[in-house]
Formats: sequence, C-alpha cells, structure tokens
Amino acid sequence: MSADRVRAYIALGANLGDSAATLKTVLDELRQTPGIAAVTASRFYRTAPVEATGPDFVNAAAALDTTLAPLELLDVLQALELRHGRERPYRNAPRTLDLDMLLHGDQSLEDPRLVLPHPRMHLRAFVLRPLLDLAPTLRVAGRPAADWLADIHDQPISPL
Repeated sequence: MSADRVRAYIALGANLGDSAATLKTVLDELRQTPGIAAVTASRFYRTAPVEATGPDFVNAAAALDTTLAPLELLDVLQALELRHGRERPYRNAPRTLDLDMLLHGDQSLEDPRLVLPHPRMHLRAFVLRPLLDLAPTLRVAGRPAADWLADIHDQPISPL
C-alpha cells in the first residue's frame, strides 16, 4: 500500500429486499469508486436485529485501501445508501442498506457526522465476526477483537 493510502474497514448490512444481492452490488460499486484502490469482503452472515426491528439482517465487513479522507469516504457511503433506497424514518429502522465506517487507518475522529473508531463496534457480533474474517489479529479499544466477540456470544450470528 502506498504512503497516501490507508486501510479503512466498513460494516455492511441490510434487512429489506434482496439483502445479499444488495451487498454484492455495493461491494462492486465500491470497487469502481475513485479513491478506493482495493476492496476485500468478508463472508456474509445472517443476524437477528440488535436494537432494531424487522427481518434478520445480512451482514458483512469490507477492507478498503483508500486515498479518501474519512468524511469524504463517509459521503461515498451515504450516497450509496441513498442510491439503494435507504430511508431513515426513525432510529434503527429496517433498511435496504446500512454502511458504517469502523476504522480509517489509526485515525481518531470526533465529528458531529462521524466518530472513529466506531464507538460501538466492540459490542456487536454482526460487526466483529465479519471484521475478524478480514483482520484476525485486529485490536479494538485496546483488546483483541476476538476477546470482545467472546464476550457477546449471546448475539447469534451464522454464516450464509
């Protein structure tokens, strides 16, 4: 990876429509996005909604090598959500697509639009399990991500 690129990780999820097809399409769209040089995806998982309603989710994670700054990448992710019919009628509503930036290199950021690292990723199996597919030695909030996942074993998650 060149010096001007960073590794960013995003979480992908959907629980409306053909969720798996939507995630596959979005991964392809990310690969076509200027400023994103590489996209590696985890396997897909089925999970029950956490602090949300509706049908089960299909979740995944992706590693991106990018030259985009965090807020620029956030704009790309939110534009993709809108393109795929994402609506926000209320907090944690069912969704056609949810893209959350988890990490952007080793950057810490506290912006009204984005907090990095993602402040709740260590509490969600639907984020950690796919993330560990891509980065098995990743540390989150000072601990191995695998240790966090062991702490939340009560959140069912199964590979598709």
